[in-house]
Amino acid sequence: MAVETVGGVLSSPDTQLQKSSIGQQDLFQIMLTQLTYQDPLKPLDNQQFIAQLAQFSSLEQSKQTNDNMTSLLTMQTANQSIGLLGNVVQVQTDNGGAAVGQVTTVSFQQGVPSLTVKLTDGSFLNGVSLSQISIIRLGTTTTGTGGA
Repeated sequence: MAVETVGGVLSSPDTQLQKSSIGQQDLFQIMLTQLTYQDPLKPLDNQQFIAQLAQFSSLEQSKQTNDNMTSLLTMQTANQSIGLLGNVVQVQTDNGGAAVGQVTTVSFQQGVPSLTVKLTDGSFLNGVSLSQISIIRLGTTTTGTGGA
């Protein structure tokens, strides 16, 4: 899942890297194959076995840390989105222009926030992502220029 922040910084795991990396299941399979085909007269060295188990443990801890970090970033994004309610923002529109308005609602689709902004002319801009917001003005005054 991509995690967006105000101003357009986009962070998502590199899916190609995830596909090419070795997972815990793969390491267990390698270890099982190694134990299956070892010479009974020369068994696996205990130190090597312990080192491999330590690698499995380290891999699992790294995976849990990554999962926790992703959850933390998702909660931070949600908190940031909710904090924009009632504030005046400048939004970069799809046509390259800018629009100014007040954030009226925040909705979430699959954990990704989507804002509704009431523009200065009274119209609504729906489906605004955090990356489209370039300026945040605290308060509820929409004075200034703004057009879609």
